[in-house]
Amino acid sequence: MNDQQQEKYIRMTTAPVGRLICRLAVPTIISMMITAAYNMVDTFFVGQLHSNSATGAVGVAFSLMAIFQATGFFFGHGSGNYISMELGKKNTENAAKMAATGVVYALLAGGVILALGEIFLDPLARLLGSTETILPYARDYLRIILIGAPWITASFVLNNQLRFQGSAAYGMVGIVLGAVLNVGLDPLLMFVFGMGIAGAALATIISQFTSFCLLLIMCTRGGNLSVRLRNAQFHWRWFIQICKGGLPSLCRQGLMSISTICLNNAAGAFGGGDAAIAAMSVVQRAMMMANSALIGFGQGFQPVCGFNHGAKKYDRVLKGYWFCVRWSTVFLAVAGAVIFAFAPDIIAVFRDDPDVVDFGKVAMRAQCCTFFLCGFNMVSSMMTQTINKVAQASVLAVARQGLFFIPVVLILPRFIGALGIQLAQPICDVCAFLLTIPLTAGVLREMKEAQKAVENG
Repeated sequence: MNDQQQEKYIRMTTAPVGRLICRLAVPTIISMMITAAYNMVDTFFVGQLHSNSATGAVGVAFSLMAIFQATGFFFGHGSGNYISMELGKKNTENAAKMAATGVVYALLAGGVILALGEIFLDPLARLLGSTETILPYARDYLRIILIGAPWITASFVLNNQLRFQGSAAYGMVGIVLGAVLNVGLDPLLMFVFGMGIAGAALATIISQFTSFCLLLIMCTRGGNLSVRLRNAQFHWRWFIQICKGGLPSLCRQGLMSISTICLNNAAGAFGGGDAAIAAMSVVQRAMMMANSALIGFGQGFQPVCGFNHGAKKYDRVLKGYWFCVRWSTVFLAVAGAVIFAFAPDIIAVFRDDPDVVDFGKVAMRAQCCTFFLCGFNMVSSMMTQTINKVAQASVLAVARQGLFFIPVVLILPRFIGALGIQLAQPICDVCAFLLTIPLTAGVLREMKEAQKAVENG
């Protein structure tokens, strides 16, 4: 462990918890919101094509982007959890090996997604929720976005590894510069070069590749672990370590993709076809933008949690947990109230169509009513995942978007029609909150007992 890494260890295990989390959370919040902005930017510019089918195609592609993110978060959180724990134990060599292993695995997995997606392009587009009118737009978008699968997934890994090392600011640099490039390329490729929706996809993969290259450079700065291919390990025990930390993320993000597919299919059948899919596409992105701030705040807690759990400073983990629950709940209550008030205006920014606005504002306002519950749900899930409580973390990861959302969005519209689609997410938020309480209580009790054991020698 070099001097910079030793200094980082001392800071992560001794600095005031609340102040430390806030300092780490600022760049992670920015990174998460910028990541969400990639799709927001595409949605905005595609909306200028004045086609509900084109806007719906971006919503369909959101499911594929969720698959990229699920893969990247699986290897990124899995390797990142291990890295932060090993750094907490001062095992720098093992941490460096895991850094390379996570990135290489993500590149390989992205290559598999690319190959399978291009071979089965039309079936994939239909599976993701394309109607016959959306299909031509979805085909053009997906064909290009799939090319970026390897480096998009690997970018998520690099960003998460930097974050788990307590260097989220370095990851933010790569993400922000890529996003700025995306904002410039979207109108240039779509309208100046006349590429339409294909230009939006091309802008995204160019920007993501730029981010990937910048993140690799950031790994060589500030005492971070450099990614060296010779350090990659292919023994099964390394993959098991990734699974321990990454399985909850894979479940969470994978089910987000599946739930979006189910939502698109339900909206197409019960909510007015392309207009309903376009409306829910906009609602998802707008709420995701606010939710990204929450996720970023929780991600500021994760390296603090991992370092201190590895160092057996359980009291600092508990203090950080309650700090995040308290302030995330306050933030989401305020954000929910603001979004509720301006819901029609927010939707109209992306698709100013009366049918889209009327359908979307009901769904958006319904989600705002339960938005404040998501802080407790998300922070609890992140804590259990970071300390390798695999069973609890996996259940919490699948609860909101899988265990509850998928059956609700498939069944409820059959009884109350389009309203069932609009109310599905808030119903699931309440159910997930009620499930989180008992699962988290046991973990918190165990940590209190472990802290007492440490104090008693």
